[in-house]
Amino acid sequence: MHIQLSEKFTTRKLLRFTMSSILMMVFISIYSVVDGLFVGRYVGSNGLAAVNIVFPLIMTIGSFGFMLGTGGTAEVARAMGEKRDQVANQYFSFLTLVTVLIGVFLSLLAFIFMEPLCYLMGASERIIGDSVTYGRICTLGTVFFMLQGFFQSFFVTAERPKMGFYLSILSGVINIFLDWLLVGVWGIGLPGAAIATVCGFMISGLIPIFYFFYKNTSRLQFATPVKDVSMLLRSMSNGASEMVTNISRSLITVLFNVRLMQLLGEDGVAAISVMLYIEFIFTAVLIGFSIGAAPVIGYHFGARNGDELKKLHQSCLKIVGMVSIVMFILSELAASVLVSIFIVSNPTLIELTVQGFRIFAISFLFCGINIFASAYFTALGNGRASAMISFIRTLFLQVIMILVLPQFLGIQGIWMALPVAEALTLGLTFWYFKQQQSVFKIRPTDR
Repeated sequence: MHIQLSEKFTTRKLLRFTMSSILMMVFISIYSVVDGLFVGRYVGSNGLAAVNIVFPLIMTIGSFGFMLGTGGTAEVARAMGEKRDQVANQYFSFLTLVTVLIGVFLSLLAFIFMEPLCYLMGASERIIGDSVTYGRICTLGTVFFMLQGFFQSFFVTAERPKMGFYLSILSGVINIFLDWLLVGVWGIGLPGAAIATVCGFMISGLIPIFYFFYKNTSRLQFATPVKDVSMLLRSMSNGASEMVTNISRSLITVLFNVRLMQLLGEDGVAAISVMLYIEFIFTAVLIGFSIGAAPVIGYHFGARNGDELKKLHQSCLKIVGMVSIVMFILSELAASVLVSIFIVSNPTLIELTVQGFRIFAISFLFCGINIFASAYFTALGNGRASAMISFIRTLFLQVIMILVLPQFLGIQGIWMALPVAEALTLGLTFWYFKQQQSVFKIRPTDR
């Protein structure tokens, strides 16, 4: 049965509505790390390290699409809640155009300056050639990667979350198949992995353009874009937390790479690559749920349904809390199995990674509520709170922990950096929740 944003949501209905977004993000995360999986198995630890050197740059460029998508849906969903459907379509069209223009500009810069960027991100002389080759091929598809992240949110707002899910499956299957063919069968190595990634990006970036360009039955459709700088700035402000999250993740990955290259060499970078890949897949569940729930929250905020907002808030906290606990338990019990998916025939590296991951995985207990909080405040138009949580969680505290903890705890301090940062951020998150409780009192008659 088709679920509309205007409905009242039980916990079960909320899970049903967000399931497509969850599965979509999981598939996106899987095919985002599948290059690492095939490279780790068929090329080796140096190839895996090269992929992880470039990964932060690709994610940084893609973060602009996530910013405009998540921030823009808050504006579009609010306009829909206020019964201004034509304005919503114009907002959507203008934001799509801006996303393409930014993507072309950033991709061109990255292609030209790839070698110095790779050195800056921690590449050694041994892996610089592979890093540059992989990175330059990937930048040919980063515009489509931006559009993929952008349209993820808008498929939910258009009340067509399954469309995004199906596209994610299609692009993921193509990426995995091409990785298997080009890397596993034909032995092309890193260039083959990069080509597979670009093809996956193109599928999920181009098809939505055609879908929204022609007449469809969803709540959104391309219209003549109307330049609205104030709306664009609000969208960028609202979505800043998601951009901060992605860019911060990229910067933290670079910092991990640099520190571990100093302490353990290429094996250290390969180990953190595997941990970050697993974390990326696990947290995709929480991010997907938050993306799916945000338009519902934004709609009822626009419609001033305070009672429904309170119920949604409680249901969301219950869901992300339970998922976080399950992820932690699974990580502790199945660490060896998870690590062995990426690394074979290197017992020393497997042992190093398993030991580190069991400490690293403590972060799953705290990150769920922090991730949801960022999307929650974005949906309420409180970009400042959302950005502050993201900045403190994903950048400020992690940088401090990565730099300070190893001075006292050695390599164990590296693995503890993320859990400590997430735990400390949780206190700030609950403080912001308390400050925002006034939204539960709004009523339609208060307009």
